[in-house]
Amino acid sequence: MAKKPKKQQSGGTPATVALTAAGAAFTIHSYDHDPASASYGEEAAEALGVSPDRVFKTLVADVDGTLTVAVVPVAGTLDLKALASAVGGKRASMADPAAAERTTGYVRGGISPLGQRKRLRTVLDASARAHGTICVSAGRRGLEVELSPDDLASLTGAVFAEIGRG
Repeated sequence: MAKKPKKQQSGGTPATVALTAAGAAFTIHSYDHDPASASYGEEAAEALGVSPDRVFKTLVADVDGTLTVAVVPVAGTLDLKALASAVGGKRASMADPAAAERTTGYVRGGISPLGQRKRLRTVLDASARAHGTICVSAGRRGLEVELSPDDLASLTGAVFAEIGRG
């Protein structure tokens, strides 16, 4: 059964604060997060009634010893080799979850590419350009922000590359 989106609660996250400060155009979508959900991104797509190819997950990987953010559609997976290549690296692996949380300031399932505690180099899957807007985590489970891929890239310093599979 699909969850109904709810209105934004008062108080922002570092992601929404950064968006507001930058004067970016964005829309906040909130829904009741189910802690038993197997996939945060697929849960968000279903709850918001948005195609999974427009909802993007934020993953933190280790590329040659440097934490790097990968933003890919929830409908697919991250190609670690392509991510390493996109940033001029040789080898990539998923980052330790505790290191990802500590570095970004967000908890797993709520890591946003925006407003991170430490700005990490970011790669946005090239498929994002096929959409006028995409949804990414707004910094909390059950909270998504919708914005243009170009604005997301500009605000995070991201490069576009084909890093998603499936």
